Amino acid sequence: MIEQLETSTKNSIAIEVIDGFTETDEKLCQKFFQEKLDQGFKQVNVLIKLDEMKISHSSIKAFMEDTIWVLRHYKKLGHLAIVAHSKILKALVPIDNLFFERASKGRKERYFDVIQMDEAMEFIDDNATY
Repeated sequence: MIEQLETSTKNSIAIEVIDGFTETDEKLCQKFFQEKLDQGFKQVNVLIKLDEMKISHSSIKAFMEDTIWVLRHYKKLGHLAIVAHSKILKALVPIDNLFFERASKGRKERYFDVIQMDEAMEFIDDNATY
Protein backbone atom coordinates (compact mmCIF):
# COMPACT_ATOMS: atom_id res chain seq x y z
CA MET A 1 0.00 0.00 0.00
CA ILE A 2 1.21 3.51 -0.72
CA GLU A 3 0.40 6.81 0.90
CA GLN A 4 1.04 10.17 -0.74
CA LEU A 5 2.90 12.60 1.52
CA GLU A 6 2.50 16.36 1.29
CA THR A 7 5.25 18.38 -0.41
CA SER A 8 5.85 22.12 -0.56
CA THR A 9 6.42 22.41 -4.31
CA LYS A 10 3.98 21.83 -7.09
CA ASN A 11 6.14 19.52 -9.21
CA SER A 12 7.20 17.14 -6.42
CA ILE A 13 5.65 13.84 -5.36
CA ALA A 14 6.39 12.13 -2.06
CA ILE A 15 5.19 8.56 -1.55
CA GLU A 16 5.53 6.21 1.40
CA VAL A 17 5.33 2.48 0.76
CA ILE A 18 3.66 0.81 3.73
CA ASP A 19 3.81 -2.95 4.08
CA GLY A 20 4.05 -3.94 0.39
CA PHE A 21 4.05 -2.57 -3.17
CA THR A 22 1.36 -3.96 -5.45
CA GLU A 23 0.33 -3.54 -9.08
CA THR A 24 -2.46 -1.20 -7.91
CA ASP A 25 0.17 0.92 -6.12
CA GLU A 26 2.28 1.01 -9.27
CA LYS A 27 -0.67 2.32 -11.33
CA LEU A 28 -1.45 4.92 -8.66
CA CYS A 29 2.18 6.18 -8.69
CA GLN A 30 2.02 6.50 -12.46
CA LYS A 31 -1.25 8.44 -12.12
CA PHE A 32 0.31 10.87 -9.59
CA PHE A 33 3.27 11.40 -11.94
CA GLN A 34 1.08 11.92 -15.00
CA GLU A 35 -1.06 14.45 -13.14
CA LYS A 36 2.06 16.58 -12.58
CA LEU A 37 2.99 16.35 -16.25
CA ASP A 38 -0.58 17.25 -17.23
CA GLN A 39 -0.21 20.40 -15.09
CA GLY A 40 2.55 21.46 -17.47
CA PHE A 41 5.70 20.48 -15.57
CA LYS A 42 8.57 19.18 -17.71
CA GLN A 43 10.09 17.21 -14.82
CA VAL A 44 8.75 15.75 -11.61
CA ASN A 45 10.87 15.35 -8.47
CA VAL A 46 10.07 12.20 -6.48
CA LEU A 47 10.63 11.06 -2.90
CA ILE A 48 10.03 7.40 -2.05
CA LYS A 49 10.01 6.37 1.60
CA LEU A 50 10.56 2.62 1.98
CA ASP A 51 11.36 2.07 5.65
CA GLU A 52 8.15 0.17 6.44
CA MET A 53 8.05 -1.83 3.22
CA LYS A 54 8.12 -5.62 3.45
CA ILE A 55 9.54 -7.29 0.36
CA SER A 56 7.57 -10.46 1.09
CA HIS A 57 4.32 -8.45 0.80
CA SER A 58 5.35 -6.84 -2.48
CA SER A 59 4.66 -7.89 -6.04
CA ILE A 60 7.72 -8.67 -8.16
CA LYS A 61 5.61 -8.04 -11.24
CA ALA A 62 4.74 -4.54 -9.94
CA PHE A 63 8.43 -3.76 -9.34
CA MET A 64 9.38 -4.97 -12.82
CA GLU A 65 6.60 -3.02 -14.53
CA ASP A 66 7.48 0.06 -12.49
CA THR A 67 11.16 -0.22 -13.48
CA ILE A 68 10.24 -0.47 -17.15
CA TRP A 69 7.91 2.54 -16.81
CA VAL A 70 10.66 4.60 -15.13
CA LEU A 71 13.14 3.73 -17.87
CA ARG A 72 10.65 4.90 -20.50
CA HIS A 73 10.01 8.18 -18.67
CA TYR A 74 13.41 8.96 -17.12
CA LYS A 75 13.76 12.25 -19.01
CA LYS A 76 10.68 13.53 -17.20
CA LEU A 77 12.03 12.44 -13.81
CA GLY A 78 13.76 15.18 -11.85
CA HIS A 79 15.57 14.52 -8.60
CA LEU A 80 14.88 11.27 -6.80
CA ALA A 81 15.14 10.83 -3.02
CA ILE A 82 15.11 7.33 -1.55
CA VAL A 83 14.32 7.33 2.18
CA ALA A 84 14.89 4.08 4.04
CA HIS A 85 16.88 2.36 6.74
CA SER A 86 18.79 -0.11 4.61
CA LYS A 87 22.51 -0.65 4.13
CA ILE A 88 21.78 -2.42 0.84
CA LEU A 89 19.82 0.52 -0.63
CA LYS A 90 22.40 2.94 0.71
CA ALA A 91 25.06 1.05 -1.27
CA LEU A 92 22.96 0.67 -4.42
CA VAL A 93 21.86 4.29 -4.83
CA PRO A 94 25.37 5.62 -5.69
CA ILE A 95 25.73 2.88 -8.32
CA ASP A 96 22.30 3.70 -9.74
CA ASN A 97 23.20 7.39 -9.64
CA LEU A 98 26.12 6.82 -12.03
CA PHE A 99 23.67 5.66 -14.69
CA PHE A 100 21.04 8.22 -13.73
CA GLU A 101 23.47 11.16 -14.04
CA ARG A 102 24.76 10.02 -17.41
CA ALA A 103 21.28 9.44 -18.78
CA SER A 104 19.82 12.62 -17.33
CA LYS A 105 22.24 15.52 -17.07
CA GLY A 106 21.68 17.67 -13.99
CA ARG A 107 19.40 15.23 -12.21
CA LYS A 108 20.42 13.28 -9.15
CA GLU A 109 19.34 10.38 -6.99
CA ARG A 110 20.19 10.43 -3.27
CA TYR A 111 19.72 8.06 -0.36
CA PHE A 112 18.51 9.41 2.99
CA ASP A 113 18.11 7.53 6.25
CA VAL A 114 14.63 7.81 7.80
CA ILE A 115 15.92 10.30 10.38
CA GLN A 116 16.83 12.59 7.45
CA MET A 117 13.28 12.86 6.14
CA ASP A 118 13.31 16.68 6.35
CA GLU A 119 16.55 16.81 4.33
CA ALA A 120 15.03 14.50 1.72
CA MET A 121 12.00 16.78 1.36
CA GLU A 122 14.31 19.78 0.97
CA PHE A 123 16.27 17.90 -1.69
CA ILE A 124 13.22 17.40 -3.90
CA ASP A 125 11.82 20.86 -3.10
CA ASP A 126 15.07 22.80 -3.54
CA ASN A 127 15.59 21.26 -6.94
CA ALA A 128 12.14 22.00 -8.24
CA THR A 129 11.91 22.67 -11.95
CA TYR A 130 8.92 24.68 -13.12
